[in-house]
Amino acid sequence: MAGTIVAEKVETPVRAAAPSKSRKASNSFEIAQAQFDKVAEYLGLDRATRELLRYPFREYHFAIPVRMDDGTVHIFRGFRVQHNDARGPGKGGIRFHPQETIDTVRALSMWMTWKCAVVDIPLGGAKGGVICDPHNLSMREQEQICRGWIRQISQNVGPVSDVPAPDVMTNAQHMLWMLDEFEIIHAGRFPGFITGKPVGMGGSQGRTEATGYGLVFTLREALKELNIRPEATTASVQGFGNVARYAIELYQRLGGRVVAVSCWDQIDQCSYTYRKTSGIVLDELLSVADRFGGLDKSKAAGLGYEQLPGEAWIEQEVDILIPAALENQITGENVGRISPKVRVLAEGANGPTTPEADVKIRERNIWLIPDFLANAGGVTCSYFEQVQSNMNYFWEKDEVLGKLDQKMTAAYYAVSDLARREKLYMRDAAYAIAIGRVAKACRDRGWV
Repeated sequence: MAGTIVAEKVETPVRAAAPSKSRKASNSFEIAQAQFDKVAEYLGLDRATRELLRYPFREYHFAIPVRMDDGTVHIFRGFRVQHNDARGPGKGGIRFHPQETIDTVRALSMWMTWKCAVVDIPLGGAKGGVICDPHNLSMREQEQICRGWIRQISQNVGPVSDVPAPDVMTNAQHMLWMLDEFEIIHAGRFPGFITGKPVGMGGSQGRTEATGYGLVFTLREALKELNIRPEATTASVQGFGNVARYAIELYQRLGGRVVAVSCWDQIDQCSYTYRKTSGIVLDELLSVADRFGGLDKSKAAGLGYEQLPGEAWIEQEVDILIPAALENQITGENVGRISPKVRVLAEGANGPTTPEADVKIRERNIWLIPDFLANAGGVTCSYFEQVQSNMNYFWEKDEVLGKLDQKMTAAYYAVSDLARREKLYMRDAAYAIAIGRVAKACRDRGWV
C-alpha cells in the first residue's frame, strides 16, 4: 500500500465537451466524495474504511519534457492516480485534455473503482492524464508525450499492478506507443500491460464499440422494466465521440430515433446542438465529423440539420437523454430545462450529473442508469482484452459482445433489484453494491 504521494495540485478549471459558458465549474472529486459519503452512511461503514476509500491510495505527478517540431522544448504535466486495488490491479484510462486537473483525475479514479466493482470484474480503480491539446500537436509530438508519460511512471504501472487504457482524446495508436515504450524499458513483451490497443497488436475485437453498446444494453433492460418499446422512443445525445456514436448506432438498431446531438466546435470554441426531428442519419453525421467528435457546422446545415445552442440537447422533447461528453453537464442551473416527457437518463459520460441536479431528477421519477453502471462496457471489454492478451488467445467479435451483454445485463438487474427492494435511487443502489464489494475486499485483506 506504500506509494509516492506528491502534494502539488494543478488548479485549472475543467472545460466540458459541450458546456454553457455561464455555468459554474464543479469540483468532480468533491462530488465523488459526497456520493461516497452518502452511501457509506447507508452501509454503516466504520471510520477507518471510510478514510481508506474516500481518498486515493497513491498519486503520481510528473513533468514530461518534449522537444516540439519547431525546436523549442515544452513541459507537459502528467498524472496517474491509483484509488484502490483491493479487488485487483488498477484499471483506468489516460486522457489528454488542455484543462485537465488533478481533482478530475482523482474523481475518475474513484469512479473506476466503483465501476469495476459494480460489474464484478477483478480490477481496481485508477486514472491518468496529461494537460495538452492533441488538436494542436503533430503526431510526432503526441508520440513523445506518450513515451514520456511511460518513462515517468513505468516502475509504478504494469500488467499485474495498474493497466491503463484510452480515454478522452487518446486512442489505439497512443496506447501502442505507450506499450512499445514500456516493453523497451522492461526488455520484454507485455501485451496485457495496456488495453485499447489496435486489433492485431493485442487489442480485442469489440473494444471500440464496447462502451456505447454496453450503455444501450442497460438502456434496453431499463425500457423493458418500464414497459416501453424501444421503437416508440426518441433520444437526445450530448457528445459525438466514440461512446455516443456506438450508442446511437445500437439504439437505432433497436428501433429508437435520435433527434439531436450536441458536440464541441473546436474552431468556435463553443458547443452546438444539431437537430433533425425526423431522426439523425448516423452515416451522414460521421461523414462531416472530425476524429475528435466535432462536426462541420456548414456541412451539417447542408444536410438539413438545424443548428441550436450547445445546451439545447437537454431541453429536447424526447423520452431518453444520454449525456456522453464530460463531467458536470447536468447541473442545478439547467436541470429544470429537462422536458417533462423524459423518462430515462442514461449516463454515458463519467459524472455528468451534479448532486443538486440529482435531487431534481429523483423527484421527477426519471429512471436513472448511473454513469459507472451505464458506461462500464468499456472497462469490461478492457478486462476481456487484458485476459486475452495474457493468454495470447483471442476471441471472435460475437463472443466478446455476447460476454459483454451478459455482464452488463447481470449488473443492471443486480442494481435495479436492490433499488426496487430497498426503495433506493438507482445511483445509490449501484454505489451500495460497488462500495460494499470493495469494502469487503479491504476487510478480507486485513487493511481495515
